[in-house]
Amino acid sequence: MRPRVSVQDSALRNGNFSLRINPVQSEDAGLYEAWVTHNTDIQTCQVELGVITVTLSPPSPVVENEPLLLSCNSSHRASLVETRWFHNGLLVPTSGTFCSLHGALSILRPTMSDVGSWRCQLRYSNNEIISATYNLQILGFDGPTNPVVYAAAGSAAD
Repeated sequence: MRPRVSVQDSALRNGNFSLRINPVQSEDAGLYEAWVTHNTDIQTCQVELGVITVTLSPPSPVVENEPLLLSCNSSHRASLVETRWFHNGLLVPTSGTFCSLHGALSILRPTMSDVGSWRCQLRYSNNEIISATYNLQILGFDGPTNPVVYAAAGSAAD
């Protein structure tokens, strides 16, 4: 896992044996175990790392008006009960241009107003709720709604 993993050597003297993983990847999910030996004493610690990911299909860049799919997946072992999607902090109604199915959100005709933070929230049968965020960027025309521009003859037009 190098160079993504580190242990703070300075913290070891104070009894802090924390492991830092940056960035976390899907395959990092699982059980981690630490063994610390001091003289004849052995201390052990186990921590399970769960990973949640949001992926985009097709991959970036997304072009305005071309369908896209945001998928939310987790290593959680319980049964998935509910998936909710939020855009810039507001709950997204799954009707019309947005369709949610099995942890994925389909946007049939993305527009420039769909740019920003998308968060999936997963609720499991054990009532645990986890979430992850994806910052969506779209290539498109962010200009006036009427695409007619007038310019005087002999001048420049943008």
